[in-house]
Amino acid sequence: MSGGQTKNAALTTALAFHYQMLIGLDKCFSLEEGQSVWFEKDGDVSLISPDAFASTQTEVKDYAAPLTDHHENLWKTFKNWLDPEFDHTKYGVLVLHTTQAFGTTTRLKDWNTISSEQRLEVLKAIFSERTDEQLSADKPSDVIKLQKVVMASDELLLKSVLGKVTLFTQADNAQDLEKQIHSKPVGIPRNNLNSYLHGLVGFVYAEATQQSWSIKHHEFVAKCEELTALLCKKEFTFPVFSGYEASEFEVESHQDRPFVQKIAEIEHHEMIPDAVGNWLELQNSLIEELHESALYKDKTITYQNQLVKRYKLSHSSAQLEATDVIKSSKLLYNKTIGEQPLNMGNDIPPIEYKNGLIHDAMEDEERDLKWKVEP
Repeated sequence: MSGGQTKNAALTTALAFHYQMLIGLDKCFSLEEGQSVWFEKDGDVSLISPDAFASTQTEVKDYAAPLTDHHENLWKTFKNWLDPEFDHTKYGVLVLHTTQAFGTTTRLKDWNTISSEQRLEVLKAIFSERTDEQLSADKPSDVIKLQKVVMASDELLLKSVLGKVTLFTQADNAQDLEKQIHSKPVGIPRNNLNSYLHGLVGFVYAEATQQSWSIKHHEFVAKCEELTALLCKKEFTFPVFSGYEASEFEVESHQDRPFVQKIAEIEHHEMIPDAVGNWLELQNSLIEELHESALYKDKTITYQNQLVKRYKLSHSSAQLEATDVIKSSKLLYNKTIGEQPLNMGNDIPPIEYKNGLIHDAMEDEERDLKWKVEP
């Protein structure tokens, strides 16, 4: 596999199969009416069209080593396409799709621009490098076995197959393929693109049966429309707030921040972990690379100003009613933190977002806000 070998053979196989699936999924975006993508029909991935000339069969390889004249991937693929059970007449194009780059000395670099006769001559030149000793060995290497089968094929069949072959090298790896699929949908916010991809991946895997595995054009279009309708936001919505609980280390790390000191000032120490958690969750939401991050930050500033106005009114009322400084301060804190958030348009923000903004406002020296109530 590209990026280094894993010792876990099952995982290696699974990742290779997933890469194959991503290639098929990417091809689904180019489907036209009446066409379909098939997995494991005549090989790895097949695009089947009513017009055989427009049909393609693709063998998928995800390898780091270069594609050389004697590489097994090349010769094994040719052998598969020459197999009597494979009907090449059903396809107009046969593609070896590999992440490999051409080797520095390979004769294959001009493959896609030369005729079938010239391609055959290239293979003959490569095969001629094999010595009689290598060819007649009792236990020849796997690639020599493949080369002997390919070069022993009927020459007319060989030229017919070679004429359809395209070598697609240095193909995108799995991560790049996912990025490419992310670029396909229109109108879906960036932070929903992973959900879109996962929805399509799940759809493709779910179409596999014991008998066949194919994705038809109309089925794929319907799934794309369904996911787009689900994930295309019509109005601004907030990122998820989970009510993050600050650890002891995080509380200790932020104990000198003004908002923490102002809670300690009113001896409300048991409230500090939640306050630090809300404040941290807010800060993290503001630095995330959200599709609507600019709008989110702008709305956050406006919303915080509204919260500060409401808080100042509550603080003024608490001062008028205060009899005991600490008790009145704690009651103000509890009332403010427990209040339901103000609406923002049609949305009600998460309460952790609201509280995080209040604690953040306590950090502002110019606002000079505090929990302490002095009659």
